[in-house]
Parts: sequence; C-alpha cells; structure tokens
Amino acid sequence: MDRMMREREGIMCKALVWMTWWLLALGMAEAPAMAAEGRGGTLRIAMTAADIPYTGGQPDQGFEGFRFIGYQLYDPLVRWDLSQGEQLPAVVPALAESWEVNADDPTKWIFKLRRGVKFHDGTDFNADAVLWNWDAIKNKDAPQYDPRQAALVAARITVLKSWRKLDDYTVEFTTTRPSSFVPYQVVYIFYVSPTQWEKVGRDWRALANNPAGTGPFKLARLVPRERAELEPNRDYWDKKRIPKADKVILLPMPEATTRLAALRSGQVDWIEVPPPDAIPGLRQAGFQIMLRPYPHNWTHTLNLTRPPWDNKLIRQAANYAIDREGICKSLLNGTCSPAIGEVYPGHPWFGNPKQRYEYDPAKAKELLKQAGYDGKGKRVKTSALISTSGSGQMLPLPMNEYVQENLREVGIDLELVTIEWNALTDRGRQGFQHVDNAPLGAMNISYNFQEPQSAFVRFFHSTSVPPVGANRMPYLNPEVDRLIEEAEREFDLGKQDQILARVHEIIVDDAPWVFIVHDLNPRAMSPKVKNFVQPQSWFVDLTLPWVER
Repeated sequence: MDRMMREREGIMCKALVWMTWWLLALGMAEAPAMAAEGRGGTLRIAMTAADIPYTGGQPDQGFEGFRFIGYQLYDPLVRWDLSQGEQLPAVVPALAESWEVNADDPTKWIFKLRRGVKFHDGTDFNADAVLWNWDAIKNKDAPQYDPRQAALVAARITVLKSWRKLDDYTVEFTTTRPSSFVPYQVVYIFYVSPTQWEKVGRDWRALANNPAGTGPFKLARLVPRERAELEPNRDYWDKKRIPKADKVILLPMPEATTRLAALRSGQVDWIEVPPPDAIPGLRQAGFQIMLRPYPHNWTHTLNLTRPPWDNKLIRQAANYAIDREGICKSLLNGTCSPAIGEVYPGHPWFGNPKQRYEYDPAKAKELLKQAGYDGKGKRVKTSALISTSGSGQMLPLPMNEYVQENLREVGIDLELVTIEWNALTDRGRQGFQHVDNAPLGAMNISYNFQEPQSAFVRFFHSTSVPPVGANRMPYLNPEVDRLIEEAEREFDLGKQDQILARVHEIIVDDAPWVFIVHDLNPRAMSPKVKNFVQPQSWFVDLTLPWVER
C-alpha cells in the first residue's frame, strides 16, 4: 500500500510540475499555481497564551509552547506522529533513526542519530550536539547550563542520569533504573545549535531572538507579547514535512472574546478555544469547528499537607459535589466531557475504581458530615490558585466560578486567587511545600496523560516531589510506588496497561485531585485553512495546513 501511495504521489507531482510549467508559459501568476499544488498563504493563529513562548530551546507557556514553538523550530530524538486523528499518536523516529535498550543492561539505551541533519545556522547535528544540549539542562557545571530551561523540563526527564558519545552518530543514555518509559521522556527535549549559542555571546536570551534548531520552521521575526513569525525551513531533513504554508504568524490573545473578534473580522485564520456559546454562530457562518478527545485533565490539584485536603473524606466529598455534566452542557456547549478519574472510562488505564464521582450533592454532604462539617455553622474553607487563560486551561474563570458554586452548595467555601498562566506554572513547579504556596488549598492546572511517564510517574510517585517532579501535593502511597515501578519495568504494553489500571483505581479512590472535566480541544478556523489534521494530542503538525488565497 505504501509503495502504491508513493507511486501515486510521484505521478501527481510530475503532473503538477508539468501544469506549473504550462501556466507559467502562458504568463499566469505564481499564486494560482501554488493554490493548485495545495500550498501557500499566511496562516495566522491566535493562541491562549499572554506572551510568545520562549523560543531559545525548551519552551515555556505549558504545552501551548511545545505546540506552537517547540515542535516547530526544533526536533526531539523521537517525535509524535500527528498526521492522523483517528488513534492516539505513536512515537516515531525524528533526530534518532532508531533506538533500543541493552538486553544485558536495561539501564542503557542506544540512540542511532540521523545523518545529514543541519541546524538552521548550517552546522551539523551530531552526537556532540546531543551531549551539549543535555549538559545545558542537566549539568550545572557546564558553561551552557540554563537553570530556567532546566526547571521547565526537569519533571519530564527524571529517569535519565547520564549520556555519552559512542561515535559521531551514536549516543548512549544511562537511566537511574530499568525503565520502558525512556522514549516518552526524550520526546520532550529539543536540540539547539551549540555554534549559534557561541555566536550570540553565550546568552540564552539573545539566542531566543536568533534561534537555530533543526525543525521544519525558522523564526523570521519575534516581537515579545505581540507576535512570532515562522517561515518554512526549505532545507528540512524530512522532505515530506516541509511546511505547506508560506508563513505562520503566532499572536498571543489570552481573552476568548478578543480571539473571537479577531477570527470574525479576518484578523486571524485560526483561534484556540473559541467561546462555547459562539460555536453555533461560527458554524452557521461557515467557520470550521474542530473537536476531538485527547489526553487532557482539567483538575484541581490539592494540597495534601494541611487541612482541609489532608482528609480523604473531604476530598471525596468535593469530587461528588461537582456537576460535570452541567459544566460541559450548559457552560461549555459540549466542548468537554465529565472526568471521574485521571483518565476517562474506556481508557486502558481506567480500571474499576470503587468511587464513581457523579454529581451527588447529598453524598458530598454526608461525607463532609462524617468528617465533622455540618455545612451550616461549621463549613470547610479553602482556596485555589487559578489563571486567566493558558495552555489547556479552557475557560478557567467561568469554569472555576461554577466549581466554586458547586462546592459552596455542599458546605465548602472556595476562594479563587487569580494570576497569569505562566506565573501559575512557575508556582506549580515549586509545589505546596514552598512558602508561597503552603497557605493555598489547591491549584487549577490542566494536565496531560499522554503516556505513562506524564500520567503517573511525575504526579504520583514519591520520588517525583518538586523540584524533581510534579508530585506537588505531594501524594505518598507505597503501594502506588510499587505498582508504578512494576509498570516501568514491564516492556509488554498489554501487561503494562493492566498494572497502570490498578494504579489508577487507587488514585481515584484516594482523590488527591478534584477530577472535573476532559477537554475536547476546540479550535475554530476560517474556511480558507486547508489540510489541517486534528490529532488526539496536545500538539499539532503545522507543516500540514495551508491557506487559500
């Protein structure tokens, strides 16, 4: 089938070359030829972020930074295949052509690097560049070490402890323990040109203005808090993924109504998270509305170190107090689904939890009563740190006000403390042990469960307490630790799924989070945007779409 497709593509390409020559011979303009090829145009995207994600390597602004900057300017050793949306994306080769674990020593992983790859500055990508970049985020004694970028990725690469060059195109990584999750860690690490860092004066902020990765796009222009303009890397190593659009412009617009107005007026072609009540009107006006499930959890992460959330009965009560169907139907117009656990029912990791957190205010009040709160004279008082917008945050202000009212009705008084999204992620990396966060009851930060490392290790293993990982509650359960470690040692994916389902059952019953909803990843686009694929992922392939002129 692949051979037939390649042959068909070859025939089509030859036909298009002949047609282009014929049109030019007739004096036709270039634009119709480009349109006939299914490429061209400027794609303008309104993000939910308040600023352009960091462009000098490992991005900030959560997964929106990875989506629009990280995976566009840079490449990891392995990448997500985002070319289809019917199934969860698989990990496929990128800067590494192949990888394997040492059968005699499962703490050793060998990555064979792709030859002939160039950074945007024309220098070679090789094993020396890989080691230089890992030292930049893990080796505090290295001159290129950047504590800011190190903090951004620390929770994602907990198992990798050392790296060495075997030859110019082979690198060996050593892990702290045998781990089948290694590919799910290196997928989040990007590679910067060491030569470019030297050229800009060994200054990471200067590099952000003139970055050099290996990705399908180059940074053409950067205006902080205003725009980033990306242009195709015509010399990209993967010729099948050279971008189809002539230019991509990223515009930070944290206010949903601002994004909506920009789309309707033609200022942009694509907006993230359109206001739910505007979706019917957008559809009627001919705009494209994209919806698809993906590994997303919109949750309140709880401070388990102090009252009230150190009491399991109160945590379970809060979970029974939330009207998830009401949020999804009346507030978000069908752009989310209820979350009664970290993953959704039907997922291989869901299992069979004892607690099923459906909307049950009476049960919530009974649990609070068992915990010593009558909902009248004695009520639970707590707080949550939330954002105004951000990557995967959906519509955090009205959603949190809805949650606040649900909790108030059963006897839990929640104070909402609002800050900017990037500031919230910085606070989240500190955990509730930090002096600034200790008085808080919760944080509303959306998470992914894209793979086992992200879903379980970084949040629920006792060794993942900040600054090492994202177990910011922290959640400490020896049985969960044991099961996660067993799953990590298991290379059979079916058996691994069974073990992780047992982990999920325990976590749901312990309720270290208030599970609220799963997003359906809504975005709205002009009908002029062509060939976009909505994957079951936080990320997208910007090399695919183009804009009709």
